[in-house]
Parts: sequence; C-alpha cells; structure tokens
Amino acid sequence: MSEAAVAQRRPIPLRFAFEGELHDVTPDYGEGHINDTVLVRCRLADGSLRRYILQRVNQHVFHEPEGLMENIVAVTAWLREKARANGGDPSRETLTVIPTAGGANWLVDENGEYWRCYDFVEDTVTLQAARSTEDLKLAGRAFGRFISLLDDFPAENLNVTIPRFHDTVHRYEQVMEALAADPLQRGPGCRDEIAFVEARYGDCSWLLDRLADGRLPLRVTHNDTKLNNVLFDASTGEGVCVVDLDTVMPGLAAYDFGDAVRFGASTAAEDERDLSRVHFSLELFRAYAEGFLEVAGGVIDELELESLAWGARLITLTIGMRFLADHLNGDVYFKISRPGHNLDRARTQFKLVQDIETHWDELLAILGQAHAASGKQDS
Repeated sequence: MSEAAVAQRRPIPLRFAFEGELHDVTPDYGEGHINDTVLVRCRLADGSLRRYILQRVNQHVFHEPEGLMENIVAVTAWLREKARANGGDPSRETLTVIPTAGGANWLVDENGEYWRCYDFVEDTVTLQAARSTEDLKLAGRAFGRFISLLDDFPAENLNVTIPRFHDTVHRYEQVMEALAADPLQRGPGCRDEIAFVEARYGDCSWLLDRLADGRLPLRVTHNDTKLNNVLFDASTGEGVCVVDLDTVMPGLAAYDFGDAVRFGASTAAEDERDLSRVHFSLELFRAYAEGFLEVAGGVIDELELESLAWGARLITLTIGMRFLADHLNGDVYFKISRPGHNLDRARTQFKLVQDIETHWDELLAILGQAHAASGKQDS
C-alpha cells in the first residue's frame, strides 16, 4: 500500500500537523449549526494540553469550499502581519490555520469532504446575547477593527463564494418569483407584507448603485456580524478576535454594520409574534456605532458613513424578504418550529425597517456624532 493510501486510512485528526500527541476529541463542539465542529486536545512534552478546532465544511451551504478556504487563508495571513506590525499577538488577534501533515491548508478526505483546522484561542469567551450596551460597543470595536485592518487589502482578489448574498434587488426579485409560483397558495395571507416590500422597491439599489459608480469602496467584509462571532478576552472583556470567516468576501462596510445592528439593536427575538415588543433601539444602535467608528472612523468618509445607516435599513429589509420568500416557497431554506414561523420572522424584520425609517434623521445624527468623536483616527 502506498504512503498516500496509508495516510488516507488514518483518522481525520491524525492527518493534521498538531503539536504533541493526540489526547482526545470531543464531537459536536460549540454552538454552531452549519459546519461539523470537533474539539481536539493534544498532550505536549511538558504534560500540558493544547487545543485545536477541527471542522468539516458543510458543502450543502458552501458550494465553493476551496474558494472559501483561499479567502480565509489570505485574510488571516494579512491580519497576522498587521498584528505583528502593530506589536500585537497574532495568535490571539486572528485565527491561525493549522496545516495538514502534508503542508496543505485544508484536507479533502476520501469522500470528498473538506476539513480545516484552527488553533484554539484560549482565555476567551463568546456571547450569545449582549448583556449590556458595553458588550455591543466592544463588538462594534472588534468588527470596526476588522474593517480597518483590511482597508488596504485588495478585496477584488477574494473569491465571491456566495453570489449576490446581500443584493437587495435580487432578494426582491426572489419574493416576486415566489409569489408568482406560490406553490402552497400562501400569497393571499401575505398581502400586507408583499405591499410593504413593493413600496420599498425604489430603495433596494441604493447601496449597489453607489458601489457601481465608484462612490463606495469595495471592501473585505465578514458578512455574518453576529455577536457570537467575536471572541472576547476573558479578563478584559475586549473583543480580541473575529471568527467564523466562511462568508468573508468582497462587499460593503454597510453590509457588516447593517447586519450587526439589525440583530444587536432589536429589542425582541427574531421570531417575536407580538410586534408591540419589536423596536429598533437607538440606545443599542448608538453603542454599536460608537464602538465601530471609534476604530474604523479613520477609513470611513462622509458618504460611506451615510451608507452605514442604509446598511441597517436595507440589510434588515433583505433578511425580511428572505424570510417572506421562504414562507411563500414552503419553508425550504430556513428551519421552522411552527406554522407561519418564517412569516413571523419576516414581520419582525419589517417592523424594524419601519422603526429605522421613523428614526432616520436620528440614526444619521448618531453616526455623525460617533464619527466626529472618533477623531477619524484608526487603531
């Protein structure tokens, strides 16, 4: 049997270049719902244990795993160099990709499954929900730092792994296509929501029009800026590392900012049925905006500053339209736990859009104040 054939018969954890001897593995690690995640522990020569995160990429969700991994390798290498140049700790400030025993950045097993491994970032915690406005401010700082440090990265060199992901016009078209097909005859029960979407068609291209004519810069964006994608230092509370980089690709700062406040500034759960409890909190918005611009203010100009508010407005509308289209299509994408679950989700997003529109001038004022307070100095 050839050496390559022998290597392919080894358990997946033994195919990576871990330091030390394999001690144990813990499957189904963490809170993620997309990729399969395994915690690997290796015993070092001094008897201590070193931890690693091993993941199988979900190809049902991510159809271009090699492009995805190329993006992650390029972006983390860039961030490590930035950390070194700034006198920081590269092992804590970005993910470290652990190579395979053969020196590759990812592994393709005999079944065509893609595996990758990261060093475990010790002495950090993740938050599933903000405990205070300070948590949101610190998350804003972490994602603002991500944007700032990658300001001079050539975003056009990254792979577009999910085409038209935040394209609001495309999502509008998907709603109209779902309505035209209407396989379960749900359209009549969604007249108000469909009218809401149709009334905002003219807004849908605001961001993409300004990207197309060069007024907004193409950036490296994370595209999934949930609070639990920041690792917070267990001692200081500072957001030290942005994780879950599967959706990193070319985009707009407005995408990352908008998605973060869509979720972070809401006063209710994403599927809340009582819309009287659903509000877009100006206090929570201010906290995130101050943290984000405290770090990224130096690379954000006046139009891009305005685009952050449009990001909040349009990403919220976009997510609502995705829920509405899935409801019309028969709940084929988002998992549901009750009839009408995706319609409830759509309604909460549309209620947030209404609040954003109502408080539009206040949102712009908050952004202006936070930008001015930042002194336009990046860190």
